[in-house]
Amino acid sequence: MLGTGTMRLQAIGIEKSYGATRALRNVQLNVTAGEIHALLGENGAGKSTLVRLLAGMEQPDRGFLLLDGQPFAPRSPIQARREGVSIVCQSPMLAGDLTVEENLLLGSEPARHGWIDRWKSREWAREALSELQSEDLPLCARVDSLSYADQQRVEIARAFLADPKLLILDEPTRSLSHWEIAPLFEALRRLAARGVSILYISHFLEESLALCSRYTVLRDGEVVASGAMGGMDRAGLIRHMAECDLREGFTRSRRCLGRPLLQLKHVSGEASPRQIDLTLREGEILGLAGLDGAGRSETLRAVFGLASLREGEIWRDGKRSRRPAPPRRWRTGIGMAGENRREGILPSLSIADNLTLTCLGRFSWLGFVSTERQQFTSLDWMEKLCIRGRGPRQPLDELSGGNQQKVILGRLLLHRAAVLLLDEPTRGIDVRTKTQIYALIDSIADEGKGILLVSSDPAELLGICDTIGMLRQGRLVELRPAKEWTEPEIIAAAMGPP
Repeated sequence: MLGTGTMRLQAIGIEKSYGATRALRNVQLNVTAGEIHALLGENGAGKSTLVRLLAGMEQPDRGFLLLDGQPFAPRSPIQARREGVSIVCQSPMLAGDLTVEENLLLGSEPARHGWIDRWKSREWAREALSELQSEDLPLCARVDSLSYADQQRVEIARAFLADPKLLILDEPTRSLSHWEIAPLFEALRRLAARGVSILYISHFLEESLALCSRYTVLRDGEVVASGAMGGMDRAGLIRHMAECDLREGFTRSRRCLGRPLLQLKHVSGEASPRQIDLTLREGEILGLAGLDGAGRSETLRAVFGLASLREGEIWRDGKRSRRPAPPRRWRTGIGMAGENRREGILPSLSIADNLTLTCLGRFSWLGFVSTERQQFTSLDWMEKLCIRGRGPRQPLDELSGGNQQKVILGRLLLHRAAVLLLDEPTRGIDVRTKTQIYALIDSIADEGKGILLVSSDPAELLGICDTIGMLRQGRLVELRPAKEWTEPEIIAAAMGPP
């Protein structure tokens, strides 16, 4: 491992195009050993493309990379990992049917005489989790039984185990709670002190300001600013990213709440939620607050039929909704955008296919889909929602996270859902796109639709919701108008009585 301050990574004149779209233009990036370096930019600025090149998922059209002064041109993520570059993606890339321990050691299991050393495997796995203060994660648990946040912790611990020269973290805290972030930052600082270089990508600018020593800002595929983080503030970073003064603005129009659209009566799941009673009305944005594990996501999944009910009733538009299952929910006008964005999309299919996925009947005749009508409608929605892409036939996985989120919301609107279940709809999204989504959510409610929204950001709940309910240990403990809450009260209520 090189000493702190020695040049670790150099990207020189990197360019990458997809057809007529130039994703990266003459990108220069320098990261020294032992440095935590922030890579910043709005959705679509080119950050994800650069990360894919560094991880060996793709190759640049022009330019070259140096790692510790030597040419670095990985042809696959496995090769990049062997040469010392590990990456933690926004969405966990784990084997769901394997245990936590098996995922942590996958591909690097210690062996003796051709047999896996189980004792040493367990020891290494425990050390990796201990680094993150995540000893509470059971090594024998299947990964697909864990929450999204716990899967993210496993992914990060796995990257630590690889003993990397360069660790790339892409939105590592997007599903972590406040008390899980502090141990992560402590671990990252310890790694940096040992000479590991860290490239840190996050739309939470406060994190970058607190953690990183230097920054590089991408805009439209080009480096527009770089320098020391000392003396920089949030407003200055936003000016670099957006080329203008831009403030995170909440939109909330004046509207009168109408008749009940959705009612939950004593709803309980297998473990969570517990005895939930609430009513969502026309034109209402009802926010669910609480800590991770409080039952917020579980409540939305139970309503949509993704989780079984142990007891209680769900009423839609004054009628009891029987046999809860997602297809039936769609037919009764209930749509959902889940916390895990990858669960709601088909990444290899086009923007048009994903937008029209739940209402293909409108574009079909005698069992054949009219791709012309499908593309025409999708192009119209791309313009309405300001989705940045080459066109309706572009594969969805080539879009930024923010633009993918707009496609998911667009599907709900195209389907004409009257009740929208939105779980962390702006997580991992840049300031400008957040502002656009806030305006979109407000306009949906202004049309008389109801929105049940989960968010971990108290300011977001106060900024866009009409009503805020607090969940704790699966129970709805408080429900009152948003104007009667303050941010400190939301945080204190989530933590529970002293």
